Parts: sequence; C-alpha cells; structure tokens
Amino acid sequence: MTRYALIWPLCVFSLTACHAAGAPAAIDLSSTSSAAQITLAQVQRVGAAEHASDGMAQQRYAFQPAAQPQITITPADGKTWNWTSKGELRLRVQNAMPWAVTLTVDIDSAAGTQHLHAAVGLPAGPAQTLVLPLHAELPRGEGMQAPPPMPFANHGQLTLLATTVQGAIDLHRVGAIRLGMPAPAAAQTLLFGRIDTVAGEATLHDAYAGIVDRYGQFTRGRWPEKISDDAALRAAHAAEQSALAKSPAQAAGMDNYGGRLDVQNLTRTGWFHAQKANGRWQLVTPDGHAFFSLGVNAVVADGGRSYLEGREFMFNDLPPASGEWARFYGNGDSRQPDQGASQGIGYNHGRWFDFYAANLYRVDGAKWMDAWRARTLDRLHAWGFNTVGNWSDASLGRSHRLPYTRPINIAGNYANVSAGYDYWGRMPDPFDPRFVQATEQAVANASRDVHDDPWLLGYFADNELAWAGVGPQGHWGLAIGTLSGDAKSPAKQAFIAMLRKKYVEPETLASAWGIALGSWDALNVTSFAAPAPNEPHPAIAADYSAWLRLYADTYFRTVAQAIHRHDPHHLFLGGRFAVNTPEAVASCAQYCDVVSFNVYADLPQHGFDAAAIHQLDKPALISEFHFGSDDRGPFGKGVVSVYTEQQRGEAYAKFVTAAASNTNIVGAHWFEYVDQPVTGRLLDGENSHIGLVGITDIPFGGFVEAVRAANRQVSSPR
Repeated sequence: MTRYALIWPLCVFSLTACHAAGAPAAIDLSSTSSAAQITLAQVQRVGAAEHASDGMAQQRYAFQPAAQPQITITPADGKTWNWTSKGELRLRVQNAMPWAVTLTVDIDSAAGTQHLHAAVGLPAGPAQTLVLPLHAELPRGEGMQAPPPMPFANHGQLTLLATTVQGAIDLHRVGAIRLGMPAPAAAQTLLFGRIDTVAGEATLHDAYAGIVDRYGQFTRGRWPEKISDDAALRAAHAAEQSALAKSPAQAAGMDNYGGRLDVQNLTRTGWFHAQKANGRWQLVTPDGHAFFSLGVNAVVADGGRSYLEGREFMFNDLPPASGEWARFYGNGDSRQPDQGASQGIGYNHGRWFDFYAANLYRVDGAKWMDAWRARTLDRLHAWGFNTVGNWSDASLGRSHRLPYTRPINIAGNYANVSAGYDYWGRMPDPFDPRFVQATEQAVANASRDVHDDPWLLGYFADNELAWAGVGPQGHWGLAIGTLSGDAKSPAKQAFIAMLRKKYVEPETLASAWGIALGSWDALNVTSFAAPAPNEPHPAIAADYSAWLRLYADTYFRTVAQAIHRHDPHHLFLGGRFAVNTPEAVASCAQYCDVVSFNVYADLPQHGFDAAAIHQLDKPALISEFHFGSDDRGPFGKGVVSVYTEQQRGEAYAKFVTAAASNTNIVGAHWFEYVDQPVTGRLLDGENSHIGLVGITDIPFGGFVEAVRAANRQVSSPR
C-alpha cells in the first residue's frame, strides 16, 4: 500500500494559530487544530507530524505534478491579519528531496489587488528558516546586482532570505499566504513548520552584514585562491613571480608583434591592417604576418572600487581613511538617470574604497603601480594573450610589449534618441552638428599620442549603443523612437525630410502607412504616435528600414571620416555591437575596417549573425565574451554562467576554438581582467566572478592554465 493517501484536487482544514487573527504571532503547519484555515490544491498532506533534529515539529506536504500546486493559508474567522508592525515573515521549511526545488511565496492583501511575490531555491539538506521581507526587495537596492548566496548561518540558525521580493501589500489587511511550486514534473515533498511575523528587518541586515573582509573577499566562502593574511598574500605573489620568470620571452615562429610566420601571401604595410588571403580574413601585423587577436578588456588597477557610504556594516576591518591608506578612498556619484544599467541601484554615491589597488599596495608598497604593470604584461604574455583590449591602462600599450587598442568615447551636449532599449543611455543623434563636433574632439583626443605607433591595433567607437529596442518590434525601435521624439530633434527632421522626398504629399504617406495625416506638420510634433510595422502596410517596414540604414550611415561615416583625418594608418574596429539591426551591421561593414560584436553566448556563432558577416565579406572581432561561476567569491556568474571554475576553462577553450575556426573572425577579447567587487562596481553594481585574477590579484590557477592552453592552440604556428 502506498504511503500517500488518495490525492484530492482540493482539501480544506484548520491550523493552529498562536494568537487571534488580528495580530498573529505564529501559525503551525504541522498541526490541524482550529484558528487558521489551510486549503490544499494539488498538494497532499503526508503522514503524521515529525520532529527535526532540533526538536521542532514539521509536517510533510507533497506537491503534485500540476501547473501550480499550492497551499493557501487564511484567517479561520474570515477576517484579515494586521501586520502594520511587522517587517518579516518567517517560515520553517525543509526540502525532503535530494535536489534543489523552487518554492514560491505569495502574500495577498484582502482585496486581492495587491500582493508580494518571491521565488526561492530550497537546497536539499537540513531544515532552515525562510525569511521574506514584507516589502519589495532587490539586490540592486543593496548596491549590487547579485545577492549573497543562501542559506547562511544566522546566529546559529540556517536561514534562507528571499533576496528578491516583488510587489506590495496593504499590511493593515492581509488576506492570505500562498505557498506554491511552479509546474513540478513529479511529486516534490517539503516539510513545513511554524509561520510567524516579526517586527523589524534584522534578517535582511544580517544577510548582508560583514560579507566583505579587509582584502575585499567574501567572508563566508572558501576557495583555493582565498587569502588569509598579508603574509599569505605576499607569498602567493612571490611564488607566481618565480614561475613567470621562467616563461619564454617569445614563442617560436612568431614575429615581434605576435604574428605567425607560417601564413603566406600577406602584405607588409608597417601598420596593423585587415586582409583576406587563403580563403579567410586575417589581421596582419606591421611586419606582414597573420595575427589572431586574443585580448583582455579592462586591464586596469582601479577596478576594485565599491561604495561604502551608508552600508559600512557590510565591510570588516577596513583600513583607516588617513595616512598611507587615504589614497585608496574616494568620493563620487555614479548615478546615470538616463541609463537602464543604473536604475534601482542603491548605495550609488558617496565614499568608496578600492580593494584591488589596496591589495597591490600591500604586496609591492609605494611602487605598486609599476610592479603591477610589469607583472600584468608578464602574465598576459605567459597566458597566450597578444592584445591589450579596450578600457585598459594606457601605459600597458606604451610599453610596446603587446599590441593594444584605443577607445573613442564620444560625449557632449548633443541631441539623442530613445530606441526603447536604453541600458547604457539613449542613442546619440548623428544628425546634430554638435555630435559631429564632439566626434572630432573625441577622435583627436584618442589619437593624439598614438597615431604614429605601429603597436596600435586600432580604435573602437563607443560601446553597445542601442541600435534596437526590445520585444517583437524591437528591430524598429530607433525608427519609432525618432518619429515619437521631440519636434526639434535633428534626427526627426532628417527622417521627415526623407519621407517628404519619397512621398511628396502627406496623403500619400498616410495611405501607404494606413494612418491619418492631414499635413506634414502633423508628423512633426513631439510624441507622434508612430505606427508599428504590419502586414497590410509593408511600406512602414520598408521606410523604417531605410531610415535605420541612413541613421547608421550618418553615425559610422562621421566617426570614420574623423579617424581618417586624424589617423590614416590604423584600423576602425567598429562599435562593439550588443543589440543591433541588419541595417546597422551592414553600415558598419561599409565604413569600418572590422565589425566588432560583444558576444555573450556559448559559441561566437550563437551571439551574432555570422552568415550575414560572411555575406558582407568583412572581418569580425569578438570584442567581449566571458563565462562566470559563483565558486570564487563574487556572487554573480556573469552574463554567460557555468557551474564551476573548471567549466569556465572548458567553456573558454570551446569558444576561442570556434572563433578561430570561422574564416571571418579575426580575434576574441575576454571581459575582464579582474573580478568585480563583491558588493558591486561603482558604475552599476555588477559583482560577478568573471576575472582572470581575483580582487587580491591572485590568478585563478586552473582557469588561467586552461586559457593558456587554448590560446596557444589557436594562435601558434602549426
């Protein structure tokens, strides 16, 4: 006979509540007495109450295969709970399965129009307390994009905080608590005990308290490269320096720039250039040899900065802000109201501390920057990299040990356009004369001291511009955003001029687009309701496509012409596409020497339209990629995540091998050199383990060995 009773689709009974419904202190899910009512929908109560190892009573509940099996708890008297003095809901829970399961917790206001929602992963193992803040809560509000791992030991108790809570409720009139599971494929059993509410937010505070040690490391985690004291930090660096000293100065069969001597039919120009030969595109060194660019982005010594202001309780043993340590403290404001990346980030201004630079000082003293630069170049060379990527310390390029790139950061008081995906801000308006002036100045600044340097690979312009919007109509976001923008927008005026040239009369456009348009002035208004492309009116998509191409042509032509004026020798490496459109890519292919893509996917061919680039017959550079895990301190796993450090190395090797096998791809650049701070970088709170080295500047040994092997495999002479 099965240990389960018959499964009924709906079962209702009562539970013990320790107080009246007006202000409940606790509800016991292991009891079936009166006071609170429980309703089971596709959930089975199994057996009698049990006791955990600490003596607490618990009851098994089996969530059956269904769309949303659920336990609903309501006041037995039909009234509501008043939780106005409460800050957290606490639930005793244990996962009886040998794998993690997802539990959803919803709290409803009496009217049913408001509710809080959280979905938490319950790991297999002993009983714990699940804590739900009674308000919306996000890690971004704590200044970081990924939260500390859960559960954690809180005053001797295993506690799982719901770090992401959405919605809102009226705490005066709480009507129900719902415990659910999203569509289990088979029965999943959990054990529940007491539910209670408490005042304050002690658990939320405790979950983030003291999570960073004096070196910037996560205090609650363990991993091979973690540093315990200054002596261990210096010893680890000394051991690595000894190993680097044994690394060969130059791989056999390579020229001075890292080019391969075994590839024939390439032209020597004295500068890096792109050339198609032997059926594939190549970057070519100044000496005329094939060069597959393996680079690292953001090789800088200031990437360890994180805000302290208002959340000092998160940090242990910070050094004094005076004397020798004062140089590692600073003040700033990273708020960018027009950027989606900055939205909702708390603790985003005020005093900060640079953990990475402070650790470099602990190792090398007053000359730490010189020591870091020398060590970093030794590492990159030893690990098989041949390019210093974007946003890196300019001194590394000037050393002439590795080729390098330069960013062109165009900024100024020019008009802009929203494409609907404004993660890094709105699109620059290339039709605005002020944009042309800003571009000229930015290119002049970027090229001033490098235009005659043969070690310079080339220039990137801007980064991850919003060429498209979001959703099914995202392709047309920039066109719709232009037409719906300000009436004085230079881009809007250019778009209207294009339409007037084609259609002449507004009635002709109205007929083609299926809209009412009595005059051209009706189009030239702020917040014009631009129509979405649709099948009955194909002219909309055709006109939007023409506009997207004109917009991109104007942007890329402006930048390209400025580069050619200031530096006729070096490559224009494109705009580091993230979101893009076919029109923007084709335009970039026309005006740029190389089309660059920031690709966050398991393989490069899965992150951009490789077939289109092949059809356009242009070289492509993967200007960003990475793989992250959460087993080395920082909480985030990057854009493309794997489970373990070993899998990071395997994923890297697979990616660069696939890149090198594509006849249009001429390089791949890793993002980034150093792990992001545990509590989030200044810009946007990113806090992922995606580095080659940790916050202590200790390399992740297994990962860099895998990187070294992969790099040598794809770039060395055959």
